[in-house]
Amino acid sequence: MPRQPPSYICEACGARHRQWVGRCDVCTSWNSIVEAPPSPVSVGGDVPSAPAVELADVPASSGERRSTGMPEVDRVLGGGLVPGSLVLVGGDPGIGKSTLILQIAANLAAGPAPCLYLAAEESAAQIRLRAERLGIAGRALFVYPETEVEAALGEARRLRAGVIAVDSIQTVRVPALDSAPGTVSQVREAAMTLLRYAKANRTPVFVVGHVTKDGTVAGPRTLEHLVDTVLYLEGEEHYAHRLLRCVKNRFGPAYEVAVLEMRSDGLREVANPSALFLAERDAAAPGSAVAVPMEGTRPVLVEVQALVAPTSYSLPRRLASGFDPNRLNMLLAVLTRRAGLPLADHDVYVNVVGGLRLREPAADLAVALAVASSFRGIAPGVRVAAIGEVGLAGELRSVPATTQRVEEARRVGFDQCLLPVGPKGQGAALGAFAAENLMQAIEMALA
Repeated sequence: MPRQPPSYICEACGARHRQWVGRCDVCTSWNSIVEAPPSPVSVGGDVPSAPAVELADVPASSGERRSTGMPEVDRVLGGGLVPGSLVLVGGDPGIGKSTLILQIAANLAAGPAPCLYLAAEESAAQIRLRAERLGIAGRALFVYPETEVEAALGEARRLRAGVIAVDSIQTVRVPALDSAPGTVSQVREAAMTLLRYAKANRTPVFVVGHVTKDGTVAGPRTLEHLVDTVLYLEGEEHYAHRLLRCVKNRFGPAYEVAVLEMRSDGLREVANPSALFLAERDAAAPGSAVAVPMEGTRPVLVEVQALVAPTSYSLPRRLASGFDPNRLNMLLAVLTRRAGLPLADHDVYVNVVGGLRLREPAADLAVALAVASSFRGIAPGVRVAAIGEVGLAGELRSVPATTQRVEEARRVGFDQCLLPVGPKGQGAALGAFAAENLMQAIEMALA
């Protein structure tokens, strides 16, 4: 086989170059070009390793999945762990990524094959201390403190490991590269090596990834394209619950969310997230409303609080926690112009209780009702949930999955839901309060 000509890669952005240059012409970084390792793929002109197969003759997958021992995590993964899949778990430092991976690894080690935990950041003694705190016995769970990927995969072959957990991808390295661990070239090549092993041996691989300041996985952007599933563990430092959010899944629906609670003995599943977010709600207080956002395919009830007070500044303040500030300004303009609420000389503060972020327009009506309730000093109905999008003309627009949202509200114990009329009277057909515009909805809720 002829030797491949050397190629070069930028450690800052991952761009490839035919020759070494002092500055990358893609990201303009200086002294970031290093030689890339030879590609394992054969060069052009060689006989391919396997002939092309007609799609109809490709054997269908059996669809078998392995349970992680945590039903909520299985639901986020699309029903369980697929053999040969590469799963990336990202999150802020200290959010609980290593705790979650260690719990999953211990559960999977109880199966027919052992589990290999590649500890590239911590020593085996540190892993043992965490396992004792979590109540994990550690049988059939092998800890391997190593940073070289090839050595770890050799140990996995020796143990015939059924699952591999890598903590973390930014601290392992490929010996063929001269660059330091965590660089773009090292992260990409390490991920490719793990991916080839996972597919060839049908071994699921969990990979922990650090995140940058803007909340994305550190390293090359192609890392998220290489893996099969991308999970983000999110949470506020002042709250005990965590959100495990799926943003990519080749084997199931994306944007599923599991709610976990961090305890002294590890992460525990929350079977009823709506009850968690509404546990301390004071329904008799003005300025409180209940929204029903969709987190993946699951509706969740969450409290929205608003405080409206006369401003002492020439320019009133508008602050939002857990809600888009630009959308809040739009809703305040609609309330002022279409609903007749003089908010131009008032400060407005909006908070989504529990640290949850409302990203969809279906929460518009609940936010508007909370603001109107605080301004008038009248609490909405005790067991009323608001679902709907607010338009610039003050009209209420229907949102997807309305039936599922109403059913979840009733399951939690809410007697009524305030909905847009919708096409063909859909809101009234669901046995809920139906309003055509925002002013009518406010009069119904604050009557």
